[in-house]
Amino acid sequence: MSDSVKYNLPESRIATSWYNIVADMPVPPAPVLHPGTGQPIGPDDLAPLFPMALIGQEVSTERDIEIPEPVRDIYRMWRPSPLYRARRLEAALDTPAKIYYKYEGVSPAGSHKPNTAVAQAFYNREEGITKLSTETGAGQWGSSLAFAGALFGLEVSVFMVKVSYQQKPYRRAMMEAYGASCVASPSALTEAGRAMLAQDPDTTGSLGMAISEAVEVAATNDDTKYALGSVLNHVLLHQTVIGTEAMEQMEMAGDYPDVVIGCAGGGSNFAGLAFPFIGAKFRGGPSPRFIAVEPAACPTMTRGTFAYDFGDTGHLTPLVKMHTLGSTFVPPGFHAGGLRYHGMAPLVSHLYDLGEIEARAVHQNPCFEAGLQFARSEGIIPAPEATHAEEEGTSRVILFNLSGHGNFDMAAYDEYLSGNLEDKDYDAEALDAALAGLPQVAAE
Repeated sequence: MSDSVKYNLPESRIATSWYNIVADMPVPPAPVLHPGTGQPIGPDDLAPLFPMALIGQEVSTERDIEIPEPVRDIYRMWRPSPLYRARRLEAALDTPAKIYYKYEGVSPAGSHKPNTAVAQAFYNREEGITKLSTETGAGQWGSSLAFAGALFGLEVSVFMVKVSYQQKPYRRAMMEAYGASCVASPSALTEAGRAMLAQDPDTTGSLGMAISEAVEVAATNDDTKYALGSVLNHVLLHQTVIGTEAMEQMEMAGDYPDVVIGCAGGGSNFAGLAFPFIGAKFRGGPSPRFIAVEPAACPTMTRGTFAYDFGDTGHLTPLVKMHTLGSTFVPPGFHAGGLRYHGMAPLVSHLYDLGEIEARAVHQNPCFEAGLQFARSEGIIPAPEATHAEEEGTSRVILFNLSGHGNFDMAAYDEYLSGNLEDKDYDAEALDAALAGLPQVAAE
């Protein structure tokens, strides 16, 4: 059996710009709408939540957006991240395919999330902001923003989805180690949280609920802005350093992917790897298949509707057009907490609607089985989210993004190894009710 092969780029090859796929899209994405007027929003509508630099990136149509040197300086702590040829996994699968994976677990927080957390913290500090509020599912985003906040001297408050708060205590401890505060959501700290608890005191929570709490804190405090770990255009933009590096590393390997795969919850991990390759296709380059893999218990693309919806349960956010299960939908408490979101990133949704990407949904037991097979072949225990990105196949060259390690998710692996991990399904009636409540938008 041949050893796995590692492709490293020198530090000098850290990206100098982020790639904005909007510049190359054949059809522009739908505008973000004001929930009251139904009209496209302007910068002033987003100013209570985000610094102007990020608002500018959110609506930008420029192909390349320069990465500030202070951000690149911090990226040097772990970027460029390695690309591996998974020869041991290929042998274990007895497949003729060549399998490559980009490994983002080398960051201090153990996932891809610091790529945007550092950028968001930088732009907020530049505007004089001293506090950030956010939500987190499994905790990768919360710990990443806590890490970035510590580097830039920002106070970070994290609302963590209750079921993940209970399942993953060491993620919470990691946030606190970086100096952030972390509470289970929904909480009694906000009006939105109190209303949700009054409606269902035993709710497991959802990312939509946690977003409502974090947005409320930012909107009602002048010294606080909101930071989001996925979904929005500027977040996906920051993650494209993954795919930009991967394109150069695949060239080093003498290959080009036939299939590009990424797990998809809000969309930032998938977009970070895939967008630079999709952009190259739009500009006349090769045409791989692009597959976004989501949890069967929260099947946003494969079961949801492409429509305007709120990004949060409490309806405090603008309306974005995305594949959605309905803002009031509460997914079951499966372990890939970072994938428990009712909506898919508007840009990913738009590409799916155009037929440029594929989507598939999988249950958590096969994912954990794949995760263990990967660990026993390649030595890395994947985060539960990342296990959705693995595929057996006969395609010539497969590239996937291993978005983070699972070192803080061993309770989930313990449940699987003990035979106690259930494949959870969503409540079909609750989903139909949530979809029936989608906002009516004349622009559609």
